[in-house]
Amino acid sequence: MRNGSTYDIVVVGLGAMGSAAAFHLARRGLRVLGLDRFTPPHGFGSSHGRTRIIREAYFEHPLYVPLVRRAYELWAELEELSGRRILLRTGGLMIGPPDGALVEGARRSALEHGLAFRELSAAELVRRASGFRPAEDMVAIEEPRAGVLFPETAIEAHLALARGAGAELRVEEPVVEWSAAAGGVEVTTEQGRYTAARLVLAAGAWLPGLVAELGLPLTVNRQVQHWYRPDPPTHLFDPERFPIFICEYAPDAMWYGFPDTGDGVKVAVHHQGEPARPDTLRRTVTDEEAEPVAALLRRFMPAALGPRIESAVCMYTNTPDDHFIIDAHPEHPHVLLVSPCSGHGFKFSPVIGELVAELATGAAPRFDLAPFAVGRFGAVVASPRSRARPRTERGEQPRGCEPTGEPL
Repeated sequence: MRNGSTYDIVVVGLGAMGSAAAFHLARRGLRVLGLDRFTPPHGFGSSHGRTRIIREAYFEHPLYVPLVRRAYELWAELEELSGRRILLRTGGLMIGPPDGALVEGARRSALEHGLAFRELSAAELVRRASGFRPAEDMVAIEEPRAGVLFPETAIEAHLALARGAGAELRVEEPVVEWSAAAGGVEVTTEQGRYTAARLVLAAGAWLPGLVAELGLPLTVNRQVQHWYRPDPPTHLFDPERFPIFICEYAPDAMWYGFPDTGDGVKVAVHHQGEPARPDTLRRTVTDEEAEPVAALLRRFMPAALGPRIESAVCMYTNTPDDHFIIDAHPEHPHVLLVSPCSGHGFKFSPVIGELVAELATGAAPRFDLAPFAVGRFGAVVASPRSRARPRTERGEQPRGCEPTGEPL
């Protein structure tokens, strides 16, 4: 067992948020250790998927718009530094009844922040994306800057740049426990024991097990995505013609989809997954599970409903209000809890990584993080030792698990 290694900061979890945090910390000259129980990018958690949505007219709440604007800048910087394409702009459509949560929320964010957008009638929507067949009473908010992120490429780029800036990244090394005291933290893995001045817990679906002493009201849900190959073949869903979309097809019920970037048309229902645990996640997908999405395709995108070529499973880690957690541990200000993202966080990962670096170096964060405070959930009670012992069993290997866990 390795012992005695000391760092400025340890980052636990190297998915979307952890990889970005490791890079932004290392580029500031900190001695960074990154740990992951697998080898990222991997298909076991929530930070994978061939495609993710990035959008600006944020229906969840206008407070996210400044964050996503900064994220756009940092995604562009990451492309420049890595020499890799990470963002494909396709435009985006937020579709639903004019007074529904999705359209109203997107309109509110666009107006409040002066974003470029158009409101389209059902007929105008069909002219914009002729592969979509909306109901007559539907409208759409069209935003030109929305598009597709390539998550595996993004994580690879952040990790490569973190290593280049001096970060030490250890994979296939699950954390067994951690403890904190006034002078810093100690992190024990299956292979070693490390000390540091600070700790970042960015473990996604494994975070509840790492901070079980806090009793945070976090839930993990199993999510299923599907890929379809249009039959007969068509160019209706090419990225040049078909934008990303989210559609509210019933009150507060949404599904979303992507153009065909080479693997078929990817579609899924948002936030309707069964409760799950990360180490025992059911990864098989039945024909019965696919039928609700097939029914939505028949109703709204009949030209896309060819053979289902793949279905796969991932996870959302949710807070009760669907907002993030970016805050210090209630008893240990040098331990940061980072972003259970409730299924809509990937697009923010570079700006969250930057915020972690600002917090860790004592700089004033450029955004107000009060909406993401852990204290909003009421009293949290830490154990005297403030020690977490997560499960370490690996679970079964995923079979074709490559969809998004936090897709929106």
